[in-house]
Amino acid sequence: MQKVIVIGSPGAGKSTFARKLRDKTGLPLYYLDSIWHRPDRTNIQKEEFDRQLSQILTGDRWIIDGNYGRTLEMRMQACDTVFLFDLSVDVCLAGILERVGQTREEMPWIETELDEEFKQWVLDFPHEQLPKIYRLLEQYGNDKAVRIFHSRKEADDYLHSVCL
Repeated sequence: MQKVIVIGSPGAGKSTFARKLRDKTGLPLYYLDSIWHRPDRTNIQKEEFDRQLSQILTGDRWIIDGNYGRTLEMRMQACDTVFLFDLSVDVCLAGILERVGQTREEMPWIETELDEEFKQWVLDFPHEQLPKIYRLLEQYGNDKAVRIFHSRKEADDYLHSVCL
Protein backbone atom coordinates (compact mmCIF):
# COMPACT_ATOMS: atom_id res chain seq x y z
CA MET A 1 0.00 0.00 0.00
CA GLN A 2 1.91 2.97 -1.35
CA LYS A 3 -0.57 4.68 -3.71
CA VAL A 4 -4.01 4.93 -2.16
CA ILE A 5 -7.29 6.51 -3.19
CA VAL A 6 -10.16 7.09 -0.76
CA ILE A 7 -13.48 7.58 -2.55
CA GLY A 8 -17.21 7.65 -1.81
CA SER A 9 -20.03 10.05 -1.09
CA PRO A 10 -19.40 13.36 0.64
CA GLY A 11 -20.11 13.02 4.35
CA ALA A 12 -19.22 9.31 4.42
CA GLY A 13 -16.05 9.83 6.46
CA LYS A 14 -13.42 9.66 3.71
CA SER A 15 -11.30 12.53 4.95
CA THR A 16 -11.34 11.35 8.55
CA PHE A 17 -10.30 7.87 7.41
CA ALA A 18 -7.61 9.31 5.11
CA ARG A 19 -6.13 11.35 7.99
CA LYS A 20 -6.03 8.30 10.27
CA LEU A 21 -4.47 6.23 7.48
CA ARG A 22 -1.87 8.96 6.90
CA ASP A 23 -1.04 9.03 10.59
CA LYS A 24 -0.69 5.26 10.66
CA THR A 25 1.32 4.84 7.43
CA GLY A 26 3.25 8.08 7.08
CA LEU A 27 2.07 8.35 3.47
CA PRO A 28 1.60 11.93 2.25
CA LEU A 29 -2.07 12.91 2.05
CA TYR A 30 -3.55 15.07 -0.69
CA TYR A 31 -7.11 16.36 -0.54
CA LEU A 32 -8.67 17.04 -3.92
CA ASP A 33 -10.93 19.61 -2.23
CA SER A 34 -7.83 21.54 -1.13
CA ILE A 35 -6.55 21.61 -4.68
CA TRP A 36 -9.87 22.50 -6.36
CA HIS A 37 -11.25 25.11 -3.95
CA ARG A 38 -9.79 28.53 -3.28
CA PRO A 39 -10.35 30.35 0.03
CA ASP A 40 -12.66 32.85 -1.74
CA ARG A 41 -14.99 29.94 -2.65
CA THR A 42 -13.99 29.93 -6.30
CA ASN A 43 -12.24 27.06 -8.05
CA ILE A 44 -9.01 26.77 -9.96
CA GLN A 45 -9.10 26.02 -13.69
CA LYS A 46 -9.55 22.37 -14.68
CA GLU A 47 -6.21 22.41 -16.50
CA GLU A 48 -4.40 23.56 -13.36
CA PHE A 49 -6.23 20.95 -11.27
CA ASP A 50 -5.22 18.25 -13.74
CA ARG A 51 -1.62 19.46 -13.75
CA GLN A 52 -1.39 19.37 -9.95
CA LEU A 53 -3.07 15.96 -9.79
CA SER A 54 -0.75 14.56 -12.48
CA GLN A 55 2.23 15.78 -10.49
CA ILE A 56 0.97 13.96 -7.37
CA LEU A 57 0.33 10.78 -9.36
CA THR A 58 3.96 10.65 -10.52
CA GLY A 59 5.05 10.29 -6.89
CA ASP A 60 5.96 6.94 -5.36
CA ARG A 61 3.78 7.26 -2.24
CA TRP A 62 0.50 9.03 -1.61
CA ILE A 63 -3.04 9.00 -0.34
CA ILE A 64 -5.55 10.95 -2.43
CA ASP A 65 -8.86 11.78 -0.77
CA GLY A 66 -11.85 12.72 -2.90
CA ASN A 67 -14.12 11.75 -5.75
CA TYR A 68 -13.90 14.23 -8.61
CA GLY A 69 -15.33 11.74 -11.10
CA ARG A 70 -13.76 13.42 -14.11
CA THR A 71 -10.30 12.34 -12.88
CA LEU A 72 -11.23 9.13 -11.09
CA GLU A 73 -10.14 6.84 -13.91
CA MET A 74 -6.61 8.25 -13.98
CA ARG A 75 -6.34 7.85 -10.20
CA MET A 76 -7.77 4.34 -10.38
CA GLN A 77 -5.14 3.40 -12.97
CA ALA A 78 -2.27 4.84 -10.91
CA CYS A 79 -3.15 3.53 -7.45
CA ASP A 80 -2.41 0.19 -5.84
CA THR A 81 -5.11 0.44 -3.15
CA VAL A 82 -8.73 1.64 -3.22
CA PHE A 83 -10.90 2.37 -0.19
CA LEU A 84 -14.52 2.94 -1.20
CA PHE A 85 -17.05 4.27 1.28
CA ASP A 86 -20.45 2.95 0.17
CA LEU A 87 -22.62 4.24 3.01
CA SER A 88 -26.29 5.13 3.16
CA VAL A 89 -27.44 8.57 2.08
CA ASP A 90 -28.81 9.22 5.59
CA VAL A 91 -25.40 8.58 7.17
CA CYS A 92 -23.69 10.81 4.59
CA LEU A 93 -26.16 13.68 5.03
CA ALA A 94 -25.76 13.44 8.80
CA GLY A 95 -21.98 13.57 8.32
CA ILE A 96 -22.28 16.72 6.26
CA LEU A 97 -24.54 18.37 8.82
CA GLU A 98 -22.07 17.46 11.61
CA ARG A 99 -19.26 19.34 9.88
CA VAL A 100 -21.22 22.57 9.26
CA GLY A 101 -19.48 25.28 11.28
CA GLN A 102 -16.35 23.16 11.78
CA THR A 103 -12.82 23.93 10.63
CA ARG A 104 -11.69 21.19 8.29
CA GLU A 105 -8.14 20.39 7.22
CA GLU A 106 -9.26 19.68 3.66
CA MET A 107 -11.36 22.81 3.06
CA PRO A 108 -10.15 26.40 2.84
CA TRP A 109 -13.32 27.78 4.44
CA ILE A 110 -15.89 26.89 7.06
CA GLU A 111 -19.23 25.79 5.69
CA THR A 112 -22.06 27.67 7.40
CA GLU A 113 -24.99 25.74 5.95
CA LEU A 114 -25.91 22.73 3.85
CA ASP A 115 -26.12 23.94 0.26
CA GLU A 116 -29.26 22.57 -1.43
CA GLU A 117 -27.47 21.76 -4.69
CA PHE A 118 -24.78 19.88 -2.79
CA LYS A 119 -27.45 18.04 -0.78
CA GLN A 120 -29.11 16.95 -4.02
CA TRP A 121 -25.76 15.71 -5.35
CA VAL A 122 -25.40 13.53 -2.23
CA LEU A 123 -28.98 12.27 -2.60
CA ASP A 124 -28.23 11.32 -6.22
CA PHE A 125 -24.81 9.80 -5.44
CA PRO A 126 -25.98 6.16 -5.07
CA HIS A 127 -27.71 6.23 -8.47
CA GLU A 128 -25.45 8.61 -10.40
CA GLN A 129 -21.92 8.12 -9.07
CA LEU A 130 -21.69 4.69 -7.41
CA PRO A 131 -22.46 2.72 -10.60
CA LYS A 132 -19.62 4.55 -12.38
CA ILE A 133 -17.26 3.84 -9.48
CA TYR A 134 -18.17 0.15 -9.47
CA ARG A 135 -17.64 -0.04 -13.26
CA LEU A 136 -14.16 1.44 -12.84
CA LEU A 137 -13.44 -1.04 -10.04
CA GLU A 138 -14.46 -3.88 -12.35
CA GLN A 139 -12.19 -2.49 -15.07
CA TYR A 140 -9.12 -1.63 -12.97
CA GLY A 141 -9.59 -3.33 -9.60
CA ASN A 142 -8.22 -6.80 -10.37
CA ASP A 143 -4.61 -5.82 -9.69
CA LYS A 144 -5.44 -3.54 -6.75
CA ALA A 145 -6.22 -4.05 -3.11
CA VAL A 146 -9.87 -2.96 -2.90
CA ARG A 147 -11.70 -2.49 0.38
CA ILE A 148 -15.35 -1.43 0.44
CA PHE A 149 -16.77 -0.05 3.68
CA HIS A 150 -20.52 -0.06 4.31
CA SER A 151 -20.22 1.65 7.69
CA ARG A 152 -17.80 3.92 9.50
CA LYS A 153 -17.34 1.14 12.05
CA GLU A 154 -15.99 -1.13 9.30
CA ALA A 155 -13.47 1.58 8.38
CA ASP A 156 -12.45 2.08 12.02
CA ASP A 157 -12.17 -1.67 12.55
CA TYR A 158 -9.94 -1.91 9.49
CA LEU A 159 -7.62 0.81 10.79
CA HIS A 160 -7.42 -0.85 14.20
CA SER A 161 -6.77 -4.33 12.82
CA VAL A 162 -4.25 -3.65 10.08
CA CYS A 163 -0.59 -3.87 11.01
CA LEU A 164 1.47 -1.63 8.76
